[in-house]
Amino acid sequence: MERLCEKAVEAAGGAGASYADARCIDHRHERIGTKNGATEVLSDERDRGLGVRVIADGSWGFAGTADLSDAGLRAVARRAVDLARAAAPTREEPVQLADAEPVIDSVVAKAEIDPDEVPASERVEILMECDRLMRDEGVDIAEGYISARRINKHFASTEGASIYQERVETGAGLQATSIGEAGAQRRSYPSSHGGQVMARGFELLDELDLPGHAAGVAAEARQLLDADECPSGRMDLILAGGQLALQIHESCGHPIELDRVFGTEAAYAGTSFLTPERLGEFRYGSEKVNITADATLEGGLGSFAYDDEGVPAQRSWIVRDGIFVGYLTSRETAAQLGLESSNGCMRADGWARLPLIRMTNINLEPGSETVEEIIGGTERGIMMEDNLSWSIDDRRLNFQFGCELGWLIEDGEIVGMVRKPTYTGITPQFWAACDAVADEATWRIQGVANCGKGEPGQIARVGHGISAARFRDVEVGVGADE
Repeated sequence: MERLCEKAVEAAGGAGASYADARCIDHRHERIGTKNGATEVLSDERDRGLGVRVIADGSWGFAGTADLSDAGLRAVARRAVDLARAAAPTREEPVQLADAEPVIDSVVAKAEIDPDEVPASERVEILMECDRLMRDEGVDIAEGYISARRINKHFASTEGASIYQERVETGAGLQATSIGEAGAQRRSYPSSHGGQVMARGFELLDELDLPGHAAGVAAEARQLLDADECPSGRMDLILAGGQLALQIHESCGHPIELDRVFGTEAAYAGTSFLTPERLGEFRYGSEKVNITADATLEGGLGSFAYDDEGVPAQRSWIVRDGIFVGYLTSRETAAQLGLESSNGCMRADGWARLPLIRMTNINLEPGSETVEEIIGGTERGIMMEDNLSWSIDDRRLNFQFGCELGWLIEDGEIVGMVRKPTYTGITPQFWAACDAVADEATWRIQGVANCGKGEPGQIARVGHGISAARFRDVEVGVGADE
């Protein structure tokens, strides 16, 4: 892989590129899914190829190929340079890159249990046991899934960088659905939209203990059929689990992507309300709100050693004591903003895609109260868990979320379950209403494996460190059944 990248970079330089980098990627993805006693998905996919990114005549060009012969490498390098020259007349200013020290390194994946050591039959057996336990509770649909990825990647550039990275990911989850007069009611474990995914080996499965939670998640799905609907009006809101992760993802992670701010994502993903004049000045939330971007967290799905520009992984502040202080950057956008260097957020979802600014692990830093203390300090409110639906405008301001489950709170105690709870808000006002964040005891990293962005579309795997948080006087029960 190193030799292939070096040849591609050399060919791009020979074709006239003033800068070039190449990424050679070998990607394997395995997935097993079960549904109501049958194996529904059993896939093992693998692809290998190389992408070349260049600057020529002051403009970007990119091309990818699965033809890794010498002729194929020369051709893809020439193609990237030709595309850059064709795009050059459309640019008002030539591309400028913030400085990055070229690195030579090799990084091996950390996995206590290599996925290759766990036979497919054993994975199916785990899921089938969970399936039986869920259906024994009387649910109508029982689903489970286990996935594994292995990514081997080499990066090289004309600046002298040469970096090999190996990555292993594991994911798993359960979903139980009951159908009755109240419609379809769903519960997921450990979270909705794909469960939990981390940059770890199959030791994650032991920690998740899917069979130990199968009956409980199914029982909640059944109980939701008889639960009251979510009340409508204004009350305090506690977000826990995967729902807080998605709230951070949609209203905190996307608006800090600096390419959105500069308008290069406006056609598809939208722009951002966090314009540059607000950096260091704008009150994003209350003083309880502290948000970091941290690609160095061990096991985080948004963690890595180097991004796809060869910039080392970093931890940086996004919101500190409620004040907006940082973006997610690339070398190009960092230079546009006048920064000395990028904080390492450029990634592509494969060799055939141009790197984009993507979230790393965007975390709500833990507070000082326990979850029990937060509930105990809530006179009238609702605690919502795990996302069911979401909607947010293209500037990331106005949003509405629906959740799988809500727990009604009165006088500091949970008094009952409610079905399909919803809430709505405006991002700065919502985070300004945050008056409590739970402590480290319940803080964990939640993987989000399906973050979409770009044209052509790319899927990124990112993470969010969360515990639980309370927001005062929030509109809930929006769109509740008549």
